[in-house]
Amino acid sequence: MIKTKNLRKVYTTEEVETTALNDINLDIKEGEYVSLMGPSGCGKSTLLNVLGLIDQPTSGQYFFLGEEISKYSERKRASLRKNNIGFIFQSFNLIDELTVYENVELPLLYLGFSAAERKKRVSEVLEQMQLMARKNHFPQQLSGGQQQRVAVGRAVVARPKLILADEPTGNLDSTHGEEVMKLMGDLHEAGAAVVIVTHSPTYAEYAERTIHLFDGNIVSENIQNKFKL
Repeated sequence: MIKTKNLRKVYTTEEVETTALNDINLDIKEGEYVSLMGPSGCGKSTLLNVLGLIDQPTSGQYFFLGEEISKYSERKRASLRKNNIGFIFQSFNLIDELTVYENVELPLLYLGFSAAERKKRVSEVLEQMQLMARKNHFPQQLSGGQQQRVAVGRAVVARPKLILADEPTGNLDSTHGEEVMKLMGDLHEAGAAVVIVTHSPTYAEYAERTIHLFDGNIVSENIQNKFKL
Protein backbone atom coordinates (compact mmCIF):
# COMPACT_ATOMS: atom_id res chain seq x y z
CA MET A 1 0.00 0.00 0.00
CA ILE A 2 2.76 2.45 1.01
CA LYS A 3 6.38 2.52 -0.06
CA THR A 4 8.87 5.35 0.39
CA LYS A 5 12.37 5.64 -1.04
CA ASN A 6 14.88 8.09 0.47
CA LEU A 7 12.04 10.37 1.56
CA ARG A 8 13.19 13.72 2.91
CA LYS A 9 11.36 16.72 4.33
CA VAL A 10 13.32 19.90 4.96
CA TYR A 11 11.88 23.12 6.35
CA THR A 12 13.83 26.23 5.38
CA THR A 13 13.65 29.77 6.73
CA GLU A 14 15.95 32.74 6.15
CA GLU A 15 18.04 31.76 9.15
CA VAL A 16 17.88 28.00 9.53
CA GLU A 17 17.30 24.74 7.67
CA THR A 18 15.67 21.91 9.60
CA THR A 19 15.59 18.33 8.38
CA ALA A 20 12.37 16.78 9.68
CA LEU A 21 12.67 13.52 7.70
CA ASN A 22 16.00 12.13 6.53
CA ASP A 23 16.05 9.40 3.84
CA ILE A 24 13.04 7.47 5.11
CA ASN A 25 12.63 4.03 3.52
CA LEU A 26 9.37 2.44 4.57
CA ASP A 27 6.96 -0.28 3.46
CA ILE A 28 3.43 -0.70 4.84
CA LYS A 29 1.24 -3.47 3.50
CA GLU A 30 -2.52 -3.33 2.95
CA GLY A 31 -4.32 -4.12 6.19
CA GLU A 32 -1.18 -3.75 8.33
CA TYR A 33 -1.22 -2.07 11.78
CA VAL A 34 1.88 0.05 12.45
CA SER A 35 2.79 2.34 15.35
CA LEU A 36 5.30 5.21 15.13
CA MET A 37 7.27 6.11 18.25
CA GLY A 38 9.99 8.54 19.22
CA PRO A 39 10.63 11.70 21.25
CA SER A 40 8.89 14.99 20.52
CA GLY A 41 10.28 16.62 17.40
CA CYS A 42 11.65 13.40 15.91
CA GLY A 43 9.48 13.61 12.77
CA LYS A 44 6.53 11.33 13.63
CA SER A 45 3.78 13.82 12.82
CA THR A 46 5.64 15.11 9.77
CA LEU A 47 5.88 11.55 8.44
CA LEU A 48 2.18 11.02 9.12
CA ASN A 49 1.32 14.23 7.24
CA VAL A 50 3.41 13.16 4.24
CA LEU A 51 1.89 9.67 4.25
CA GLY A 52 -1.56 11.26 4.51
CA LEU A 53 -0.91 13.52 1.48
CA ILE A 54 -1.33 16.65 3.61
CA ASP A 55 2.30 17.64 3.06
CA GLN A 56 4.73 17.06 0.19
CA PRO A 57 8.24 15.63 0.64
CA THR A 58 11.20 17.78 -0.31
CA SER A 59 12.81 14.89 -2.17
CA GLY A 60 12.58 11.12 -2.55
CA GLN A 61 9.74 8.94 -3.80
CA TYR A 62 6.38 8.06 -2.28
CA PHE A 63 4.31 5.22 -3.73
CA PHE A 64 0.67 5.00 -2.59
CA LEU A 65 -1.52 2.19 -3.92
CA GLY A 66 1.08 1.57 -6.60
CA GLU A 67 1.29 5.19 -7.82
CA GLU A 68 4.35 7.42 -7.41
CA ILE A 69 2.74 10.55 -6.02
CA SER A 70 5.50 12.65 -4.46
CA LYS A 71 5.15 15.35 -7.14
CA TYR A 72 1.36 15.30 -7.44
CA SER A 73 -0.47 18.62 -7.37
CA GLU A 74 -2.57 19.51 -4.33
CA ARG A 75 -5.73 18.79 -6.33
CA LYS A 76 -4.60 15.26 -7.20
CA ARG A 77 -3.39 14.63 -3.63
CA ALA A 78 -6.72 15.87 -2.26
CA SER A 79 -8.65 13.50 -4.52
CA LEU A 80 -6.55 10.51 -3.43
CA ARG A 81 -6.78 11.59 0.20
CA LYS A 82 -10.54 11.99 0.42
CA ASN A 83 -11.21 8.69 -1.34
CA ASN A 84 -8.70 6.53 0.53
CA ILE A 85 -7.55 8.00 3.86
CA GLY A 86 -9.23 8.69 7.21
CA PHE A 87 -7.60 10.93 9.82
CA ILE A 88 -7.94 10.87 13.62
CA PHE A 89 -6.36 13.72 15.59
CA GLN A 90 -5.46 14.23 19.25
CA SER A 91 -7.58 17.39 19.40
CA PHE A 92 -10.64 15.67 17.82
CA ASN A 93 -11.14 18.54 15.28
CA LEU A 94 -14.93 18.28 15.46
CA ILE A 95 -17.13 21.14 14.26
CA ASP A 96 -18.87 22.59 17.30
CA GLU A 97 -21.85 23.89 15.29
CA LEU A 98 -22.67 20.43 13.94
CA THR A 99 -24.32 17.56 15.79
CA VAL A 100 -22.68 14.17 16.27
CA TYR A 101 -24.66 12.86 13.30
CA GLU A 102 -23.67 15.81 11.09
CA ASN A 103 -19.98 15.58 12.04
CA VAL A 104 -19.86 11.91 11.06
CA GLU A 105 -21.86 12.56 7.88
CA LEU A 106 -19.57 15.33 6.64
CA PRO A 107 -17.06 13.22 4.63
CA LEU A 108 -19.93 11.54 2.78
CA LEU A 109 -21.30 14.93 1.75
CA TYR A 110 -17.91 15.89 0.32
CA LEU A 111 -17.79 12.59 -1.58
CA GLY A 112 -21.27 13.06 -3.07
CA PHE A 113 -23.05 10.08 -1.50
CA SER A 114 -26.84 9.99 -1.80
CA ALA A 115 -28.99 10.91 1.19
CA ALA A 116 -30.12 7.30 1.60
CA GLU A 117 -26.56 5.94 1.56
CA ARG A 118 -25.40 8.66 3.98
CA LYS A 119 -28.15 7.75 6.43
CA LYS A 120 -27.31 4.05 6.19
CA ARG A 121 -23.58 4.48 6.69
CA VAL A 122 -23.81 7.08 9.46
CA SER A 123 -26.34 4.97 11.37
CA GLU A 124 -24.09 1.91 11.09
CA VAL A 125 -21.08 3.84 12.36
CA LEU A 126 -22.97 5.46 15.24
CA GLU A 127 -24.15 2.03 16.33
CA GLN A 128 -20.60 0.68 16.10
CA MET A 129 -19.26 3.61 18.15
CA GLN A 130 -22.15 3.31 20.65
CA LEU A 131 -23.18 6.88 19.92
CA MET A 132 -26.69 6.52 18.50
CA ALA A 133 -28.23 7.91 21.69
CA ARG A 134 -26.01 11.00 21.31
CA LYS A 135 -26.57 11.60 17.60
CA ASN A 136 -28.34 14.95 18.12
CA HIS A 137 -25.88 16.20 20.74
CA PHE A 138 -23.20 18.77 19.97
CA PRO A 139 -19.49 18.07 20.67
CA GLN A 140 -19.40 20.33 23.74
CA GLN A 141 -22.12 18.19 25.32
CA LEU A 142 -19.92 15.07 25.16
CA SER A 143 -17.08 13.68 27.24
CA GLY A 144 -13.58 13.52 25.80
CA GLY A 145 -13.94 9.82 25.12
CA GLN A 146 -17.25 10.34 23.34
CA GLN A 147 -15.78 13.15 21.22
CA GLN A 148 -12.91 10.93 20.15
CA ARG A 149 -15.38 8.18 19.21
CA VAL A 150 -17.18 10.72 17.01
CA ALA A 151 -13.82 11.60 15.42
CA VAL A 152 -13.14 7.91 14.80
CA GLY A 153 -16.61 7.51 13.29
CA ARG A 154 -16.03 10.45 10.97
CA ALA A 155 -12.68 8.96 9.90
CA VAL A 156 -14.10 5.56 8.99
CA VAL A 157 -17.59 6.33 7.64
CA ALA A 158 -16.32 6.46 4.03
CA ARG A 159 -14.57 3.08 4.57
CA PRO A 160 -11.02 4.27 3.78
CA LYS A 161 -8.21 1.86 2.98
CA LEU A 162 -5.83 3.69 5.35
CA ILE A 163 -6.43 5.24 8.77
CA LEU A 164 -3.85 7.67 10.19
CA ALA A 165 -4.09 8.52 13.88
CA ASP A 166 -1.90 11.21 15.48
CA GLU A 167 -1.82 10.69 19.27
CA PRO A 168 -5.55 9.80 19.36
CA THR A 169 -5.38 9.07 23.10
CA GLY A 170 -3.32 12.13 24.03
CA ASN A 171 -6.23 14.10 25.54
CA LEU A 172 -7.92 11.12 27.19
CA ASP A 173 -7.68 9.38 30.55
CA SER A 174 -6.53 5.77 30.66
CA THR A 175 -10.05 4.29 30.52
CA HIS A 176 -11.06 6.27 27.44
CA GLY A 177 -7.61 5.73 25.94
CA GLU A 178 -8.04 1.97 26.15
CA GLU A 179 -11.49 2.34 24.57
CA VAL A 180 -10.06 4.22 21.58
CA MET A 181 -7.23 1.70 21.17
CA LYS A 182 -9.81 -1.10 21.12
CA LEU A 183 -11.60 0.77 18.32
CA MET A 184 -8.29 1.03 16.40
CA GLY A 185 -7.97 -2.73 16.72
CA ASP A 186 -11.51 -3.27 15.50
CA LEU A 187 -10.85 -1.13 12.42
CA HIS A 188 -7.69 -3.11 11.68
CA GLU A 189 -9.55 -6.38 12.10
CA ALA A 190 -12.15 -5.09 9.62
CA GLY A 191 -9.40 -4.78 6.99
CA ALA A 192 -8.12 -1.19 7.13
CA ALA A 193 -4.43 -0.38 7.35
CA VAL A 194 -3.77 1.66 10.51
CA VAL A 195 -0.77 3.89 11.27
CA ILE A 196 -0.77 5.44 14.72
CA VAL A 197 1.61 7.94 16.33
CA THR A 198 1.93 7.40 20.07
CA HIS A 199 4.27 8.13 22.98
CA SER A 200 2.90 5.17 24.92
CA PRO A 201 4.86 1.88 24.72
CA THR A 202 1.72 0.11 25.95
CA TYR A 203 -0.44 1.50 23.14
CA ALA A 204 2.32 0.93 20.57
CA GLU A 205 2.16 -2.78 21.36
CA TYR A 206 -1.39 -2.93 20.07
CA ALA A 207 0.13 -2.69 16.58
CA GLU A 208 1.74 -5.52 14.64
CA ARG A 209 4.91 -3.51 14.09
CA THR A 210 6.52 -0.51 15.81
CA ILE A 211 8.83 1.89 13.99
CA HIS A 212 11.10 4.08 16.13
CA LEU A 213 12.21 7.49 14.85
CA PHE A 214 14.92 9.82 16.13
CA ASP A 215 15.99 13.12 14.57
CA GLY A 216 14.11 12.37 11.37
CA ASN A 217 15.61 8.90 10.93
CA ILE A 218 14.18 5.42 11.34
CA VAL A 219 16.49 3.95 13.98
CA SER A 220 14.80 0.61 14.67
CA GLU A 221 11.75 -1.54 14.06
CA ASN A 222 10.26 -4.36 16.05
CA ILE A 223 7.44 -6.81 15.37
CA GLN A 224 4.95 -7.57 18.15
CA ASN A 225 4.35 -11.23 18.86
CA LYS A 226 0.58 -10.88 18.83
CA PHE A 227 -2.20 -8.33 18.47
CA LYS A 228 -3.76 -7.27 21.76
CA LEU A 229 -7.51 -7.09 22.24
